[in-house]
Amino acid sequence: MAQGRPIRRRVGRPRPVAGVAARELLLDAALVLFSEQGVAGTTVAEIAAKAGMTQAMVHYYFTNKSRLLDAVAKERVLRLVRSVWAPVSATDEIVPMLRGLVQRIVNAAELNPWLPSLWLREIISEGGQLRSRLLRNLPIEHVGHLVRNVGLAQQRGEVNADVEPRLILLSVLGLTMLPLATMRVWNQIALLQGVTRQDIARHAEALLVNACSGVPNGSGRRPS
Repeated sequence: MAQGRPIRRRVGRPRPVAGVAARELLLDAALVLFSEQGVAGTTVAEIAAKAGMTQAMVHYYFTNKSRLLDAVAKERVLRLVRSVWAPVSATDEIVPMLRGLVQRIVNAAELNPWLPSLWLREIISEGGQLRSRLLRNLPIEHVGHLVRNVGLAQQRGEVNADVEPRLILLSVLGLTMLPLATMRVWNQIALLQGVTRQDIARHAEALLVNACSGVPNGSGRRPS
């Protein structure tokens, strides 16, 4: 109260967080919560609280939850996906291409712990709320580069004829993102305890490289 009159709050931009970009903090908080409890199970209030802010800050920067999801997909997930896939187009050699791809996926998961769980919950799972946002913006040109080069290597007799080039993407993700996303589960099994991210990377590389550089047996070769 001032001289008997209530103090009126200014309407407009909320006060920023000192020394830190508030918008980035909100995106960080959203990613962690989405990966832990899913998009549907996370409220705007929870995101604001985790970032140490009020809900007004969320509404100021993103208007609503849907636009927050757009920002998460475009500015964090897709940016990371592109950084992993873009180097694929720098070479036509299958083995370096696959080794580099596996290592970048594993490194990205280590630097961004939210990634594997978010991928499993909100992109792969039916009804995932990031799926459509991601699929319509995939770096398909780099995926296509990998698929084409596997096919060309098959024609030269350098890659097993039974390998389906169009499924290479799914094989890479299945050998990396799936075990990374489920580490907490299978680490509770005594036989599997102690497996590290680098173990996952080495295992994935071995299977992919052996499949794509083994002697073709011709049993599944398509008719020309």
